[in-house]
Amino acid sequence: MKTLTVDTVTMAYGRDRPVLHDVSVSVVPGQMLAVTGPSGAGKTTLLWAMAGLLRPVQGAVSVNSTQLRDRDHAVAERVVLIPQDNGLAAILTAQENIQVAMIAGGVPPADARRATVESLDRVGLTAQAEQLVEELSGGQQQRTAIARGLALRGDILLADEVTSELDATNRQRVLELLHDEARRGAAVVFATHDPEAAAACDSELHLSDGAAQLVRG
Repeated sequence: MKTLTVDTVTMAYGRDRPVLHDVSVSVVPGQMLAVTGPSGAGKTTLLWAMAGLLRPVQGAVSVNSTQLRDRDHAVAERVVLIPQDNGLAAILTAQENIQVAMIAGGVPPADARRATVESLDRVGLTAQAEQLVEELSGGQQQRTAIARGLALRGDILLADEVTSELDATNRQRVLELLHDEARRGAAVVFATHDPEAAAACDSELHLSDGAAQLVRG
């Protein structure tokens, strides 16, 4: 398993739009880090940098001391991102969305089918496996994206506001699943607005006014 390190990272959208300044944090295998802060504080920006989707203006994001170059490199290092907007293909079924992602990552089709069945069962969507994503509710779409992230079994799992559309029962289920990922040895980063969900994590990085503070852990 792998350690994710953010070393004095500064993020900006254009020269005059700084978002985060000198953020540093490490997430080790088996740890679950909550990233908190108000809307617009930079939670998604930080997770995208961790995922190799955005390049820091200064500083570096590294996996086991190897600096990430881009998203392809992050994927090769088994960094899995569950995005806030779910990133699903609306014209595919729930199970097809998961299988396509797994097969694209080199998983044999038979193994992808088995893992898909298991991951959909873990999020309570067995009955919706053959439904088109566009036919699913917002919460069901969010759980499908979570199932896909779980099925990919990353060494580093980044989850961006993945409980925002869920009721209390499913929110608790997803939190337990994220903890399961940490228990199997993944480094888990969970961006959330939910204080109770953050409190259930091992540590918490709070973002505010472009600065980051490790308030717990």
